[in-house]
Parts: sequence; C-alpha cells; structure tokens
Amino acid sequence: MSDKPAEKEDIKEINNNTLSEPTDEKRGELIAFLKELPILIITAVILAWLIKAFVLQPFYIPSGSMEPTLYPGDRVLVNKFIYRLQEPKGGDVIVFVPPGDTNRDFIKRIVAVQGQEVEVKTGKVYINGKARFEPYTMSSYDSNNFGPERVPLNNLFVMGDNRPNSQDSRVFGPLSKNSVVGKAFMIYWPPQRIRFLK
Repeated sequence: MSDKPAEKEDIKEINNNTLSEPTDEKRGELIAFLKELPILIITAVILAWLIKAFVLQPFYIPSGSMEPTLYPGDRVLVNKFIYRLQEPKGGDVIVFVPPGDTNRDFIKRIVAVQGQEVEVKTGKVYINGKARFEPYTMSSYDSNNFGPERVPLNNLFVMGDNRPNSQDSRVFGPLSKNSVVGKAFMIYWPPQRIRFLK
C-alpha cells in the first residue's frame, strides 16, 4: 500500500520532465534564432543593396513619352550589368541620366549608335539613309524634322516611342554611354501588363 503513492509521484515526475524537455529545447532554438536575426537582416540588406547597385533595379514610369510601349504608372526592371558584357544596340530600351540633369532618370529607346548617321523627316527615322522599321512607335504623326547628324564615338542617339511628345536626343543631343544606367527588359507592374520588352 505504501508503494502506490510513491509510484504515482514517480510517474508524475517523469511526465513533467518529458513535457519540460521540448519546451527548453524550443526556448534554446528561439534564443539562438534571435541572436542570429541581426546578422541575417544585415546580410539581406547588403545583398539587396548590391543587387540594386550592380545587377537589377526597378524603375517607375512617370510620363507618356514611351507610349505605347510604356504607360505612366508602369514599373520596369532594369538590367544594370548587361552593358558590361555587350554593347548597347539599336532598339534597346534604356534608362539613363540626361545631360545637364543629374537629379532624375529618363527612359528612351536607342535608335542609333556611334558612327551611324541619324535623320528624322516626315515622321520617319533614317539610319545611314535607310528608313528604320519601328512598329513600337506611337502612330500619331511627328512633323519635327532632325538632322542628318552622325553619332559621335562612345555616344548613343535616343528617342521616345511617343515621338511627338518626347524630350530626347533631338533636344539634348547624343547621349554618352557613361550616362546609361542599364537596359529595361521587363514590365513587372501592373499585373495585367507583365511582359518582356522588345
């Protein structure tokens, strides 16, 4: 008779120990995680900064100068690394810092590269005397003629797809390659307009 209460107490003690072990283990894991959390946050911030500085950066489209390719409110991803591997070419949509205005970024399309002669007449772009095929431009007629002008070494000639309503190389002249931030390659917002740029 005297052994039964002792057995009950032993069982109760074993049960308490069994229940407390996982709790202590979880508490230890939580403390270890909280100690590592600042390092994880700092690492994530550094990686995000490196990606934004050297690889990819999102940009917001504020105006209609690139319609119908890009509309105000669109958000695009820009590859900042690609021109370390290849030369910019005609047709690329690029983000750049415009001459004389370092406080904002522009987005336009390259229509001519160094050494090419560009001319705009009767609403059409001519490169080295040949009309350029541009299915992406705004259909409204642009009566502003330009050139002919040869693009200098290490420069690009850029224009908006909405030709009648674009401040571009016809206004500020050829663009230095050093001013290029990167190549816009994808619309990622709004969802209904997600697509790769051509």
